[in-house]
Amino acid sequence: MRIGANAGVTDPGRRRRRNEDSLVIDPPLFAVADGMGGAQAGEVASRLAAAVFREYHEADALAGEKRVEAIIQEANRRIYERAQHDAHASGMGTTVTAALVEGDRIALGHVGDSRAYRVRGGTLEQLTQDHSLVADLMRSGRLTPEEAGTHPQRSVITRALGTDPSVDVDTFAVEAAAGDLYLICSDGLTTMLGDEEISRIVSEAADLDTAARALVKAANRRGGEDNVTVILFQLEDGESPGLEETVALSADGQGDPEELEDTLTGLEAPVVPASPDHTTAAWEPVGEPETRSRARAGGARRGRRIIVFVLALALVAVLLLVAFWGLANAHFVGAQSDGRLAVYQGLPYDVGGGVSLYRARYVSELRAVQLAPEERAALFDHDLMAYDAARVRLERFEAEGLP
Repeated sequence: MRIGANAGVTDPGRRRRRNEDSLVIDPPLFAVADGMGGAQAGEVASRLAAAVFREYHEADALAGEKRVEAIIQEANRRIYERAQHDAHASGMGTTVTAALVEGDRIALGHVGDSRAYRVRGGTLEQLTQDHSLVADLMRSGRLTPEEAGTHPQRSVITRALGTDPSVDVDTFAVEAAAGDLYLICSDGLTTMLGDEEISRIVSEAADLDTAARALVKAANRRGGEDNVTVILFQLEDGESPGLEETVALSADGQGDPEELEDTLTGLEAPVVPASPDHTTAAWEPVGEPETRSRARAGGARRGRRIIVFVLALALVAVLLLVAFWGLANAHFVGAQSDGRLAVYQGLPYDVGGGVSLYRARYVSELRAVQLAPEERAALFDHDLMAYDAARVRLERFEAEGLP
């Protein structure tokens, strides 16, 4: 089995100034890293991880999962040490999802919520499991997939490189077959597009380069709320090494403005077709009884419309009162996008368009990755409570987890 065509695209998206994603296309190694942290720390973390995949050769003698894990552990060590000695990089981290092609096996290593997929026989299959808060809650049955899509802490990951001296890496291998197509991507793609749409876009593309571009464009058109990175590679009959066709857009991680022009200049306004002209046939009243009947029917319809309008106004008023009460008095425990625990004032809902019904009132130095899965499940149940009660609930975990 050999690696055939492959392509990669990384793009800042619509709402981020910087691109904190990094990608590695260095056959037989492929990897995506999605950085996190304040200032430029997330970008530093993902770039450090990518550099290790390109430069670290001490693990070359190892095979399969052991080689992938050794590379990821080295990346974790470098990021952690940098964070300890650089105040500007404190608290930084990154996800990583990597694939190593070895004959008829693909070894995968995974930390965080970037993903690896395989397309075989037209079917898209997710190979990795997200290390994220909403994934934990879904696996425990406390959250449905629909609820996970709008959960306030859907971006909080529970495992990352660089937050501790060592990291727990998911490693496994899958059997490879000729024609298999593999997709590695950051969550900037999967939070914007569902699996069915991803599968459709890939299947309709003429080649992998076109598919990668189309996925990024689609994610941006849906809002582009995060950086978007995509790697695609396909397997063929034969033996490696071969003359692989490699297409890597945006080696600097910022994208090619000309190649991705229509994804970076703003959402295209939907084209609304002009309404066709309609002609209304003239009619003549047959007689006075029918005219009165029509008038009564029209009056009844107007009455129903007025009632519906009044009820809608009343419902809006009730919702506004509930929202006002929640924003003023309710609190819940959650986590920031960088993983730090927080007490939020308001209601745990996002209403779309970047608008949320809550704000952070207290932010802790304790991070979600420092808690056990059962502790996270107990803490992030989003029960509404008074501010003092939320702080007391959080202080117990801070006392155990902070130095």
